[in-house]
Amino acid sequence: MVSLQFSLVMSVFLFFFFSPLMIESRSSHFVTKGKHQHPFQFLKELEGCHKGDSVKGLNQLKKYLQKFGYLPEYYTNTNSAEDESFDDLTENAIRTYQLNYNLNITGALDSKTVQHMMKPRCGVPDIVDGRTSMNSGKKHHHNSTGLYTVSDYTFFPNNPRWPSDKYHLTYGFIPDSIQVIDIQSLSSVCSSAFSKWSSVSQFTFEETQDYSSADIKIGFFSGDHGDGVPFDGPGGILAHSFAPTRGVSHFDADDSWGVDKSSDKFDLESVAVHEFGHLLGLGHSSDPNAVMQSGIGPGERRVDLDEDDIQGIHALYNN
Repeated sequence: MVSLQFSLVMSVFLFFFFSPLMIESRSSHFVTKGKHQHPFQFLKELEGCHKGDSVKGLNQLKKYLQKFGYLPEYYTNTNSAEDESFDDLTENAIRTYQLNYNLNITGALDSKTVQHMMKPRCGVPDIVDGRTSMNSGKKHHHNSTGLYTVSDYTFFPNNPRWPSDKYHLTYGFIPDSIQVIDIQSLSSVCSSAFSKWSSVSQFTFEETQDYSSADIKIGFFSGDHGDGVPFDGPGGILAHSFAPTRGVSHFDADDSWGVDKSSDKFDLESVAVHEFGHLLGLGHSSDPNAVMQSGIGPGERRVDLDEDDIQGIHALYNN
């Protein structure tokens, strides 16, 4: 009897002793699991860094700069993952980025540069194969108001474009991609986005149910999806597209997409208009008002083509 009472007392004691630990552990687990680290959040911790510094996270910065074309492909592959030095190449890369986006050219990670670099953006590199026609690749002129360029629109290297007998393009939705938007809304959004470009060019676009024969294939994917440019989760790279005539446009299924101007979601039509500009051959623009500028935040809506976008498509197709 005594033994039984002792066992019951010990059971109650152990329950109340360990229960708080179990509850705390379980609670911590869900907080950790539910918390998402913004892919570009590490940049905030590097604010103020400049040449000569050695700080944890600078290797991530170099990978960021490499991803968008500001450092050569071989750079992080031939340098140790422990290389956290802010060297000459890193400073020059930051200077180029600042020039391309009309920021104060310091070569250091000042607050405005960090803020700009953290913005969710298109995954198409600003500089492809070491070549760019953004600000850093153009001839600059001076006038009474300071430095300016003749135009801000850009093209992919060698100016790839659709042939003149292929101005009517069909598009379809990849059937095995993750569906994050109902098909009716997706169809409506893409039709509206394509109409922005058809209204200023010779192109016409038509949705087709025959996906396999479509000139342009559109889909949503998560992470590594087989095209060599994996997505990085919510809030980083939103989408990417390929130059003519590949005709492929992918959107990150892990991002929160909106079709109703929701303030906490990425506006699907805005991103689609930008991506479809890439499909026609336009690169990123240095004009902050252009549809073809690379970044956009949640709740932002930018669907109307700027004069720079229109001049770009006309220059590429000689009309």
